[in-house]
Amino acid sequence: MSDKPTAVRVYLARVRTALADLPAGEIEEILEDVRPHLAELEAELGEGARVEALIERLGTPESYAAELRASGGYPAPGEGATQVLATAAPSLVKPRIALWGLVFCALGLALLAFGATVSLSPDAFVGILLFAPVFLVSLVLLLRGGVEPVLALPEVAWLRATMAKGREQEDAGKFLRYAGSLKPAWWVLCAVALICFGLLFVLRHRSAVLLLPFLVLAAVAALWAGPRVRTDRRLLWVAVPISAFVIGGALGGFGAAIDLFGRGSSYSPPQYYSSSADSYGNDQLTYGGREVDNVYAFDAEGKPLTEVYLYDEEGRPLTVTRYGCERSSGSRQKIGQDNRFPRPKIEQGVTDDQGNYNGYNGYRGACRENAQVPFSAAIPKVTVPPATTTPPASPTPTSPTPTR
Repeated sequence: MSDKPTAVRVYLARVRTALADLPAGEIEEILEDVRPHLAELEAELGEGARVEALIERLGTPESYAAELRASGGYPAPGEGATQVLATAAPSLVKPRIALWGLVFCALGLALLAFGATVSLSPDAFVGILLFAPVFLVSLVLLLRGGVEPVLALPEVAWLRATMAKGREQEDAGKFLRYAGSLKPAWWVLCAVALICFGLLFVLRHRSAVLLLPFLVLAAVAALWAGPRVRTDRRLLWVAVPISAFVIGGALGGFGAAIDLFGRGSSYSPPQYYSSSADSYGNDQLTYGGREVDNVYAFDAEGKPLTEVYLYDEEGRPLTVTRYGCERSSGSRQKIGQDNRFPRPKIEQGVTDDQGNYNGYNGYRGACRENAQVPFSAAIPKVTVPPATTTPPASPTPTSPTPTR
């Protein structure tokens, strides 16, 4: 095996020299990103490729290093680095807000995705409204100040130096290089996961159809921005939140699956229980996973009962929201909460007392309380077998005693 350095090694050595004014950790990261591309190009040129062939395809190492500086947001050698060092101290506040705003939003999205996947409720995504202003402020500060002040922050420099030391260690370096090789597959996985999340929520809740376009847009953003993060660090403000969202959703789905399998191993027939909440925040009765609006009770002869009060096994009243018709608006409104059943059935979009049809009374919707039982119940008759009695034992005949 020849000890003569290859064209790629010679080319990268000159690129390293052109980037010598940057921190060592950042240089290693830049070279680690471009080394696979140069190796592919060398293989394409064939064995024994010369540095001149690489220069013909890519330009001189110095011009290539300048392109890497520009795409990564690094300052030009000399005055640019001096200017950044001179102005970094008075402008640390804005870069720090940009950085930690990104971190805060990423963690928040991970928690929201986790909660939404566990509960399979799109209502959890309302919390995004809390993080949107923080993210927008962080993004505006990044676009105005550039990525260089953020990369110059002490915490970022410490993280880069730590990762550079990890690459120098054999085991950690192998793991980091292997993880880096999986980046293209990760962005594809993120896109598929986002679309699957959207379809799952739509199947569970029809109202989630409004959420699906945003998740599809995020999937497209992952496929577009993910591979470009190496050359443009500003795209981290797109890639990091998306990755955090997918990781949180995956962990939530894993937890939900464990809970589902755990309950499946000890399955029992569905029972009435008060668990889900309505729009007023009050508990609702559910049976077999579906909400129950009313309960009808019948006696042994099939006659409907009124004024029935429901309690659980511990004597607690099963109190749920009671609705009625509001005369002024003609709509269903909350009028209280109790555990008395059955309730009048609230009918809307029917003919009202004045004969107005199709749900309108002028400009108001028609609403009617129907207290009738909507069905008849056939109560199964339980035949009790008559008690069996043992007949009295017959007296045993005895021989007459002879008289003398």
